[in-house]
Amino acid sequence: MSKDSDTGNSLRLYRRLLAYAWPYKWKFAIAVSGMVVLAITSAAFAALMKPLVDQGFVGKDMTTIRLVPPLIIGLFLVRGIANFVSQYSVSWVGRRVTFDIRNAIFTHLMHLPSGFYDMNATGGLISKLIFDVEKIAAAVTEAIFVVIRDGLTVIVMAAWMIYLNWKLTIFFAILAPISSLLVRTMSRRFRKISRQIQLSMGEISQVTQEATEGQRVVKAFGGQATEVRAFTEVNEKNRRQSMRKVTVSAVGMGLVQLLAAIALALVIYFALLSGEITAGGFISYITAVTWMMNPAKRLSQINETIQTGLAAAQSVFALLDEPAEPDTGTVTLTQVRGRVDYRQVGFRYPVAESEALQDVSFTVEPGQTVALVGASGSGKTTTASLLPRFYRVTHGEILFDGVNINDLVLADLRHHVAIVGQETLLFNDTVRHNIAYGQEGPIDEGRLMQAATAAHVMEFATKLPQGVDTFVGERGLRLSGGQRQRIAIARALYKNAPVLILDEATSSLDTESERLVQAAMQKLMENRTTLVIAHRLSTVEHADRIVVFAHGRVVESGTHRELLARNGVYAGLYRVQFSGSAT
Repeated sequence: MSKDSDTGNSLRLYRRLLAYAWPYKWKFAIAVSGMVVLAITSAAFAALMKPLVDQGFVGKDMTTIRLVPPLIIGLFLVRGIANFVSQYSVSWVGRRVTFDIRNAIFTHLMHLPSGFYDMNATGGLISKLIFDVEKIAAAVTEAIFVVIRDGLTVIVMAAWMIYLNWKLTIFFAILAPISSLLVRTMSRRFRKISRQIQLSMGEISQVTQEATEGQRVVKAFGGQATEVRAFTEVNEKNRRQSMRKVTVSAVGMGLVQLLAAIALALVIYFALLSGEITAGGFISYITAVTWMMNPAKRLSQINETIQTGLAAAQSVFALLDEPAEPDTGTVTLTQVRGRVDYRQVGFRYPVAESEALQDVSFTVEPGQTVALVGASGSGKTTTASLLPRFYRVTHGEILFDGVNINDLVLADLRHHVAIVGQETLLFNDTVRHNIAYGQEGPIDEGRLMQAATAAHVMEFATKLPQGVDTFVGERGLRLSGGQRQRIAIARALYKNAPVLILDEATSSLDTESERLVQAAMQKLMENRTTLVIAHRLSTVEHADRIVVFAHGRVVESGTHRELLARNGVYAGLYRVQFSGSAT
């Protein structure tokens, strides 16, 4: 990338970043006013040194001696107030920007398609939300504060130095382009290293998340050493990149300070040699130079913060620019019957070499229960996932009450579909709120208790410390698998959707839990159009229709008796399971 394009990209990124601060421009204007006062008082202090030395120390003028000390106290009182106002205002704007960007990211994450999550590690997304946004906050708050406050101070001090002796100031002016070139070189290096640090932080988040979420598997298979080794590797990568950044910063700042020291040494030498400036003027000049050096140093160092923030902004904006789930539907259903038609449906996952589904066709009449069966990987779950439009069909169409689901408003489509999956996800909230999850407005207590009772939730909820107001823990891990599954069924009952998807909802349960869950499911399936994905064929013998999948295609369809009589794929699967059960 060329220097010009890199600079242009940085400016575009910063303009987009500052767009988040624009709504708070009046608060920002107050901050800038405070910074202007800080810069003026800095120059005023340097200016006071001239009469203090010439008229106070040398001339012994009593008026000057009495006047200067109170003026110094007054200046620093004003500086203290101005510093508080400016720093508080900028920090307020910065935290609001952080709040807004985090909200924007999280809201966008909630609307990204399922395919995006298939392609991106969760740890990396969490790292963007936490680590990258904090770096952006530093670029907005600390960087802007330093650039404006110290930039104004440098400008005012430089103006005062030119006023005192423009010839001496030429030395600083000559060395300025060299410092600028050095800072620009450091900028490109900082941006590159910052990107590497962000990637390593994403890897740290990912390894940590996998190890903590899978801690039982780690312990059961003795994988602690493996996980520690993986974490050490990514942690070491992060450490190396951070040290590279420190090295670039330390060397660059050292060179900038050396250039400033050379300029100061030349100023002192020629000032003493020429004799064109009074003692007071010289002290005032040196005071201005001294007061200018720290702001100039901070201006050089802040480049590191800006480049890190821009690298973070680039990462965050790339996420925000990811297209959300397409929702081009315009139709909403008022009276839902629950008829579902799959017509020659084909689907391919984005990174797959072959199609997951080919020419899938079947119909579910209102109130019917249709079971999808087949070997693992045959396309059952993919078929069900297409109905609530987690993925869009590649070929063919799916009709919901005669309307193509792509023509339905996405929220309306999903409002009419409830899902109970194999791996039940509960949120770190109460049993009550997990059952009523996603439903707007106040909870209907009567409806909730009916759902909880029908799903056999109350059988264990009454024994919990706070009943249905007991927190279930992260992912519901304070409850057994059967209890979590019954809460999921109660959630579907509370939603009261006309179409239901049951994705191997009892496959991982013991016999007693399965009995209770099956009873709850029978209640749930009453008068609902139901798609049942089943591995154990004994659970779907009474389905109105069984659709058999193999290699992404529908190979058989009929009732349990019809399929057994046909002696085809279903009969073979059934015999294998039956003989396994008998054994």
